Amino acid sequence: MNSSNLFKNVKADLPASIVVFFVALPLCLGIALASGAPLFSGLIAGIVGGIVVGVISGSQVGVSGPAAGLAAIVLSAIVSLGSFENFLLAVVLGGIIQLAFGLLKAGIIGYYFPSSVIKGMLTGIGIIIILKQIPHFFGYDADPEGDFAFSQLDGENTFSEILLSLNSISLGSTLIAVIGLVILILWDKVLTKKAKIFQLIQGPLVAVGLGIVYFVVAGGSSSLGISANHLVKVPVPEDAASFFGQFSLPNFGGITNPEIWVTAFTIALVASLETLLCVEATDKLDPQKRVTPTNRELIAQGSGNILSGLIGGLPITQVIVRSSANIQSGGKSKLSAIIHGLLLLISVILIPRLLNMIPLSVLAAILLMVGYKLAKPALFKQMYKMGWKQFIPFTVTVAGIIFTDLLIGIGMGLGVGIVVILIKSFQNSHFLHIEDQSNGKHKIKMTLAEEVTFFNKGAILKELDGLPINTSLELDVRKTRYLDNDIVEILEDFSEKATNRNIDIKLISERGVVHNPGSFIEFFRLRPKSA
Repeated sequence: MNSSNLFKNVKADLPASIVVFFVALPLCLGIALASGAPLFSGLIAGIVGGIVVGVISGSQVGVSGPAAGLAAIVLSAIVSLGSFENFLLAVVLGGIIQLAFGLLKAGIIGYYFPSSVIKGMLTGIGIIIILKQIPHFFGYDADPEGDFAFSQLDGENTFSEILLSLNSISLGSTLIAVIGLVILILWDKVLTKKAKIFQLIQGPLVAVGLGIVYFVVAGGSSSLGISANHLVKVPVPEDAASFFGQFSLPNFGGITNPEIWVTAFTIALVASLETLLCVEATDKLDPQKRVTPTNRELIAQGSGNILSGLIGGLPITQVIVRSSANIQSGGKSKLSAIIHGLLLLISVILIPRLLNMIPLSVLAAILLMVGYKLAKPALFKQMYKMGWKQFIPFTVTVAGIIFTDLLIGIGMGLGVGIVVILIKSFQNSHFLHIEDQSNGKHKIKMTLAEEVTFFNKGAILKELDGLPINTSLELDVRKTRYLDNDIVEILEDFSEKATNRNIDIKLISERGVVHNPGSFIEFFRLRPKSA
């Protein structure tokens, strides 16, 4: 990695990294809490994801860390495997499997997801961020940051949690959150256009600074104060020994436990899929439209997970929330992700008590801005104008993410996308039109498409069976480069029926014209092209 190239965008990357740091801090802690893991394990994953994965990755704007999508898997795995140390071994093994995925060129999988589903994923995550931050904005912190599932840990769901928060508003938290949000909007819409100083000093940094000042001045006891349970909760070590005591080592003695290997494969598959989807999404958001090498990304993620598991961290993926915050804040290169990891490391060592003065409601205001920029209402209008083939998979993905979770929502959108492809494949397998009608016979021409597969069986069979008696059929296969054997068999069967229905067949190919070919199977077997 060329150091001069790495630092050439430092003026843009440094301010962006500060925003990503403030977004990542509560998510690292919240995801660890939602996963039933030590809080420090989330910070380890954030640090490793920023520094180690950031250095190895080919993504210029992607940011990695602990993923909300893995929280449920981590929670159940820690319980089923019997100890956190056994789970850490699964994380290490999962990282090794991801390395193998990268070396085997499995990164191409990410390119097979339709654009409508990727856009739906971005929009769905944006809406989820907004919905999940509303309770924190009003000072209702019953559920940890990073719990993006529809069903919450306290038995509520996304929407009932919002209703509960409206009945339990903390005046102090809400007041500073509103002030913070106003600052963020002014900074984004007005001040950054006025002077360069407002581009260098990010609005989120000012909002967080004011949040700390407000907490110190107002205290936690008055009606406008902020109590400790509405603040960030970074573990505070008493000395160097207690700091290093927060790290855990995997239990390598469990290497022969098949359940650990099953968990490792699960982590590797889910983390790889989330990463590849995030890579596809961040490449779309990148103003410079750079393309991330996906196989290298899997190797980077695998390396990060190996190290994270070795020192007591949660599994790592590239994460769209942090990545989009990076892009929105003007991050230009991977230096932003690396610096954000360094900021996490330095802050938890040197200033954990200062971090614990940050109101969660201010961080919620920052995330609300991130969510809004991902889910702008104009995008729904844009997707609608693109037609139902784009709009339906898009909306299904959005709804699925909101009412289930990230991977299920994407799976639902992908399923609908496949159905759309099948429908269009059914419609576009051939072109059929009646040319004229003379001498008591219909003259019909059918032109087969360039590629005709078993998906098209139903459409072609329906048209052939619907031909009237006394028909002259002209079948043109000159453009057809691939013809599935299933289609050839349909034509073969139709040829046998055609005589009884007084249907003449004229087959037009690059070899010439054949009237009433005796055997389609033989004809296409001898055909010189790959049809």
